[in-house]
Amino acid sequence: MEKSEILRLEAYLRQKFQLPSIVVRQRPQKDDSAEVNIGDEFIGVIFKDVDEGETSYAFNMAILDIDLP
Repeated sequence: MEKSEILRLEAYLRQKFQLPSIVVRQRPQKDDSAEVNIGDEFIGVIFKDVDEGETSYAFNMAILDIDLP
């Protein structure tokens, strides 16, 4: 993903979740996805999909049962 896309996604997630500590980072050797962190903690991946000229993004977050209250 391009830096401009990553910055737009980061701004969207920060606004949507009202959480300014969300950081979106480019993944090494991957151009179709980016990592999502809250501070230093990895929480998921955003995948980019381009189909018939339309672009969409899918946020994938795994939640371990041991992390639940």
